[in-house]
Amino acid sequence: MNDKATRLAQTLKRRHAAERRFQWYGRLSVAFGVACVLFLFTDIISKGYGAFTQTYIDIEVTFDYETLGLTPDSTETDVKAASFNSLFRNTVRAQYPEVTDRRKQRTLYGLYTTDAPIMLRDMVLRDPSVLGTTQQLTIVADDDIDTYYKHSFGQDLGEGGVIGRVNPQQIALVQQLHDQGRIHKKFNTILFTNGDSRDPELAGIKGAIIGSLLTLLVTLMLSFPIAVATAIYLEEFAPKNRLTEFIEVNINNLAAVPSVIFGLLGLAIFINFFGLPRSVPLVGGLVLTLMTLPTIIISSRASIKAVPPSIREAALGMGASKVQMVMHHVLPLAMPGMLTGTIIGMAQALGETAPLLMIGMVAFIVETPAAITDAATVLPVQIYLWADSPERAFVEKTSAAIMILLAFLIFMNSTAVWLRKRLERRW
Repeated sequence: MNDKATRLAQTLKRRHAAERRFQWYGRLSVAFGVACVLFLFTDIISKGYGAFTQTYIDIEVTFDYETLGLTPDSTETDVKAASFNSLFRNTVRAQYPEVTDRRKQRTLYGLYTTDAPIMLRDMVLRDPSVLGTTQQLTIVADDDIDTYYKHSFGQDLGEGGVIGRVNPQQIALVQQLHDQGRIHKKFNTILFTNGDSRDPELAGIKGAIIGSLLTLLVTLMLSFPIAVATAIYLEEFAPKNRLTEFIEVNINNLAAVPSVIFGLLGLAIFINFFGLPRSVPLVGGLVLTLMTLPTIIISSRASIKAVPPSIREAALGMGASKVQMVMHHVLPLAMPGMLTGTIIGMAQALGETAPLLMIGMVAFIVETPAAITDAATVLPVQIYLWADSPERAFVEKTSAAIMILLAFLIFMNSTAVWLRKRLERRW
């Protein structure tokens, strides 16, 4: 008897030890996962936070009629053809009269964005009254100067007297501007108000955000009603036979199909067969609709199943038709779960890149799209394009765009969780 009790105690001890080990394995797994997520977020934020500030240089510009080749009676066409490049270069040289060497003068011009003359022209087009006046302006600094001033200003020169792509003469000029109070950093509104650009200092995500919103709008308008109608039919009206079982199996299988397959399907059907244009939110929305339909259908069916049979029986017992029972009783009670599944599906669609690359939404788009048939890109594809650029400023902007995309995804998933907690009913 004592031996049996001893063996039982030893068995219980081993079981308790195994349970404690299993609990620690779980804790370590969670800790490892959290550490990986923290490392990822830390790496992204450390690389991308600088993109939310931009370096600007103050400069005094005299919009001289003679330099521009204009008169007080010049038309808009004359202004567009005027020599704003000469005006800008003359203005910069006037700031540094001691610099006479042409090579060093080109270094002076390199302090500013290459689009500075275009900015001056656009200013005159917006307000022709500035012609003949002197204006104190703030011009965006070149991306190399911006990167140096934000991250390396005040450091010792590296090997060869160069920090990054900034040479000693540029460093001396930046120091001079800093001493004069003419160079400064401020919040980078360009990131949110500009479209894409070949120049990192002028590149923004406005076009990509609008393109993403238009694409998601098409996806939502198509996928939600189709998915809800499909779920209602399969759960409430479809006969239980081999055909409906075949449909249900394929819906579940489609939820696991790689997203690039839907891109190939969209390329073959919507572009090659129907002849729809490439790189437009309409085609992107159609492709993402195909991809998100299984997710929304499955979640909608689960929500309908969760409604107690007593609700249906009570409605039918009171004389309601089956359609009235579904539309007036089952659907309102299942709607919170349907909305949650829809938001999760939209969040998945927002982060997709592969299917949109297949339908040509990888194009370089500068203008902001105004309709679902305008050429556009989306935020994940914009990140993909910037990640392929070698400039350090684009590395910053890539990380900043990832941070913004993650913020959208976290917001959408948090909204889904909040809706589920706020609207769910326990039976």
